Amino acid sequence: MSWFQRLRTSLGKARDSFAAVQNLGRAKAPLTDEFWDDLEDVLIMGDFGVPTTQKIIEGLRTVSKQEAWKTTDQPVARFHKDVERFLTLPGGELQLKSDPAVVLVVGVNGSGKTTTIGKLAARLHHEGKRVLLVAGDTFRAAATEQLAIWAQRSGSEIVRGAEGADPASVVFDGIRAGKARNVDVILIDTAGRLQTKTNLMEELKKIRRVIERELGAPPDETLLVVDGTTGQNAISQAKLFNDTTQLTGVVVTKLDSTAKGGVLVAIVDELEVPIKFIGLGESVDALRPFVPKEFTEALFEDAPDSVRA
Repeated sequence: MSWFQRLRTSLGKARDSFAAVQNLGRAKAPLTDEFWDDLEDVLIMGDFGVPTTQKIIEGLRTVSKQEAWKTTDQPVARFHKDVERFLTLPGGELQLKSDPAVVLVVGVNGSGKTTTIGKLAARLHHEGKRVLLVAGDTFRAAATEQLAIWAQRSGSEIVRGAEGADPASVVFDGIRAGKARNVDVILIDTAGRLQTKTNLMEELKKIRRVIERELGAPPDETLLVVDGTTGQNAISQAKLFNDTTQLTGVVVTKLDSTAKGGVLVAIVDELEVPIKFIGLGESVDALRPFVPKEFTEALFEDAPDSVRA
């Protein structure tokens, strides 16, 4: 099975929510206020979120007046193009320019953060890069153990501290070790849950300060890992982390399990941060770079020619 076929199969549930939009245009019925209300309902149910849904509807209505659209298939065809446009932002590829490059990975527990780091390490190792993993989640012994397993699987090195150690000090040791060992990329895991959100965010700020002090610059990438099945909760998480540590990209996991494909559009729209990778399962090769055109074609594969044009 090719990657596109795998993507299309994995997005089966999400495609259902987009199919509801396509169905609104299949009859090529006269364009009415009822159509716009129905489209708004479908988008909100598909987890596009109210702000992004309103932006899409307002944009379509404006073009509808400018181009004198008459039937429902016309806004639906334009919607397909708009989804790809919303998802396409500059900087979508991983930016690893420093020597060593540092990637700070954040997210709540259960989002697939540590597994994502392991898969990313395997990918970078396959590209010929020497990778060091830093176990900055010292509050959860299982996270460190899991990262150690991924280090072994991916052929990466690892730096870890004692359970309960200061995460920033472990990150400090990791960056110093990465420089001394001449690695190409340092991937830093972080805690996803402390006693309060305030504690968690203050800890991330401290880690970022250590990185900036040691590198003389911010991390090359600060990636937020979100669980695609959480819908609107993923957006609120993204806003919280972005306010704290200025994200450069998002990784969306478990897309094979979600029927809420619109959440990707909402995250990109509200944060103005690109999606860098998507995860479609548990295997090492299930983490792939996010390609907006490929993603939208997989979502709209069953669309009629008028929609795919």
